[in-house]
Amino acid sequence: MAFPPRPPRGTFNPRFKKEQQQEHRTNHMIKSPEVRLVGENLEPGIFSTPEAIKIAQSQQLDLVEISPGANPPVCRIIDYNKFLYEEKKKKKEMKAKSKTSEVKEIRFTPNTDDHDFEFKVKHAEKFLKDGDKVKAHVQFKGRAIMFKERGELLLLKFADRLKDVGALEGLPKMEGKRMLVMFAPKAQQKKKGSELGKLHVDKKEEETPAPPETPAE
Repeated sequence: MAFPPRPPRGTFNPRFKKEQQQEHRTNHMIKSPEVRLVGENLEPGIFSTPEAIKIAQSQQLDLVEISPGANPPVCRIIDYNKFLYEEKKKKKEMKAKSKTSEVKEIRFTPNTDDHDFEFKVKHAEKFLKDGDKVKAHVQFKGRAIMFKERGELLLLKFADRLKDVGALEGLPKMEGKRMLVMFAPKAQQKKKGSELGKLHVDKKEEETPAPPETPAE
């Protein structure tokens, strides 16, 4: 893997701008005259930087400085682009695992029409599939408070439409001038139920007395 010469001072080169944004120094970016090589398929030791770069080139890989504070800096010979891809993938997976559940709100009125209802159902399904909770409420204004039964039927119809992806956490209840219900993602409910079932089985096994030992003849 040959490296092109550095352009004259003042000449714009996007490759060198990209290098400045790299998290690690690689190849000719390594300024130390010598480095300590570690890794697979090589004998660990101290090499001059040009020699270490030649070893990396012979394997069609990159010389990457992984511990710049050491004396001399510690380097590893790897495919740097593949390394960055794997790091990005790991961070993405960790971020997905650490995602905290949010509560998304869906608002109705006693006179919500069918088109708007279907639109809100689709949004709620997406939220629940993403692992978020959904709080749905019917807002009563002025004389609309007289139609509480209509609001309750609307929320129960909403719950029926979400039964495959969301678990209803309680019946509709009034809070001020709002009637609301809460839904939890069905996947979380199944996981919680399986954990409770396992706990019940484990507890039952603990409580079951061991059979009496048969005395030896």
